[in-house]
Amino acid sequence: MDIIDMARASGLTVVLDGRIGSEEYQSVCGSVSAFALFNGGAGCAGVLSKVPRPPAQETRLLNACRATLNRV
Repeated sequence: MDIIDMARASGLTVVLDGRIGSEEYQSVCGSVSAFALFNGGAGCAGVLSKVPRPPAQETRLLNACRATLNRV
């Protein structure tokens, strides 16, 4: 199961924003509870390991995941 399938299975909506050549650009949106379910299934570390990011961006994304879970 890839990250898009995990998002859909968690109740998030995945929208195809566009396609240029073979590259697809997608958006994911949904409720905080759906994001918490996604995060519980995938785990922040699991998501971050699939998406290559520079260290500063990775830290911000991990902090955002933690902050969201603390609100739920």
